[in-house]
Amino acid sequence: MALKSTIYKAQINIANLDHHLYLDQNLTLAQHPSETDRRMMLRLLAWCLFADEELVFTKGLCDVEEPALWKKNLVDEIQTSIELGLPDEKRVRKASHRSKQVVILAYDNHAAPVWWEQNKAKITSYKNVSVIFINDEVCQQLETMIERTMQWQCTIESGQIWLSVGEKTIELNPVWWLDQYQA
Repeated sequence: MALKSTIYKAQINIANLDHHLYLDQNLTLAQHPSETDRRMMLRLLAWCLFADEELVFTKGLCDVEEPALWKKNLVDEIQTSIELGLPDEKRVRKASHRSKQVVILAYDNHAAPVWWEQNKAKITSYKNVSVIFINDEVCQQLETMIERTMQWQCTIESGQIWLSVGEKTIELNPVWWLDQYQA
């Protein structure tokens, strides 16, 4: 018998002062049995960073051809493609040709810097790819915020992010290794 995905609900209130975006959104996340809590929470963080009513979670781990999140236009063209982890350069190249914008959320304090040094030259040649590094401490803090039903308040100002869940607030400072994102 196959294991089923675990369903999480998230009510997100976004106040992105950098882009003058204010949004309330109810999201449903399906955590695949092989997906770690860390990766699931990074998907939710990615949604907050690039919040848009049209940005959706994809089949992700169930379909290796799809990124973690994407935003498509009315004719099914990919506008924004968000990858998590350390994708190989061929995957990044393919995404850069298929999407208007590609964002990679790299994580893992040990592996990510090595991956970046090995792939930096090729990735920087793609004019529509951005790379953000999320350190392990932030990932651990995000993991402590997991609940089956989550209510997040996310405020973004001057590149800093504050996430509040009830009485708990964490401050995040993502490191942009490559910033070519055009909102």
